[in-house]
Amino acid sequence: MEKTVYYIEGDGIGPEVWAAARPVLDAAVSKSYGDAKKFKWVELLAGEKAFAQTGSYLPEETLTTLAAAELAIKGPLGTPVGGGIRSLNVALRQILDLYACIRPIKYFKGIESPVKHPENVDMIIYRENTEDVYAGIEYASGTPEAKKLIEFLRGELGANVSLSAGVGIKPITPAGSKRLVRKAIQHAVDKGEKSVTLVHKGNIMKYTEGAFRAWGYELARDEFADQVMTEEEAAAGGAKPIVIKDRIADSMFQQVLIKPQLYSVIATTNLNGDYLSDALAAQVGGLGLAPGVNMSEKLAFYEATHGTAPRMAGQDSANPGSLILSGAMMLEHIGWTEAANRIHAAMEKTITAKRVPKDLAAQINGATTVGCKQFGEILESYL
Repeated sequence: MEKTVYYIEGDGIGPEVWAAARPVLDAAVSKSYGDAKKFKWVELLAGEKAFAQTGSYLPEETLTTLAAAELAIKGPLGTPVGGGIRSLNVALRQILDLYACIRPIKYFKGIESPVKHPENVDMIIYRENTEDVYAGIEYASGTPEAKKLIEFLRGELGANVSLSAGVGIKPITPAGSKRLVRKAIQHAVDKGEKSVTLVHKGNIMKYTEGAFRAWGYELARDEFADQVMTEEEAAAGGAKPIVIKDRIADSMFQQVLIKPQLYSVIATTNLNGDYLSDALAAQVGGLGLAPGVNMSEKLAFYEATHGTAPRMAGQDSANPGSLILSGAMMLEHIGWTEAANRIHAAMEKTITAKRVPKDLAAQINGATTVGCKQFGEILESYL
């Protein structure tokens, strides 16, 4: 069996982490299945490499291919200088309708964490990926567009907005919220998780954040009634396998620090998910070990969750762990779980051996710093 995977190297440290990650993924598959299964890697262009070869940061050929694809993986992409596309990452998510940003966060033995019990962190975040601040609807202070919108808000709706304000709009829709919560609950059903937590700021933003919460509960009631119960129903003796609950965003930040064992699957709006996933990653080693995927109904687009780190580019000092673990997520997604398990076990052995890139070495007493390429080779030796 051969699976086609489209890949984009990325900008900055992207080519280095990809060069370290790809051999690990291939070796995990080979050692698990011999010649019976393998990846067919097909490169697509995006970012600086694409601009150098085609004059476009996001060539139409890349977008057309991805629109028909099922699997893709990429390194970090930068923001083009000089205007135009604000963010290539956001553009890809919008154009391809990659509405669910999914990030599992789990502790690896050997990580020395800033919290007392990082081993209790085992969560997966489902973050809405196309609405809220990612809609990108904003107007700069003093522009005609901002003035026109503010005048409408003041004159027609009685809103108290300063004429000097920069203004933005955060759209959150029933359809967008429900499809994200549906995917989160389905994950809980498939994996036997005990809870799904809706994270929001609905105590203040009642018709956007609060609506997300309401639509989430509505979806659970309408589509998962035989599987899901509320906290109130659970307290009254309910016996369904999954509890759906909600938490205010600022409270949730405290909860994941002091009571992480109470949470497994989290579904949330875009900005809340951005903060929360990074904060959780910091408890278990940082973004260098944070995998992620952006998903539509058809395409699963795996990615390194860190930035391009241009100052580190070419120094062989980056951590390829995020991209490697994203590849392990991809293996799980297609059912090649033995290969995924090999990668996770090898990662833990490598960290426990204290031979790690400099971002992890700075957190682990007595660690030996190794380069990006060597870290991948050590991982491969443990597969």
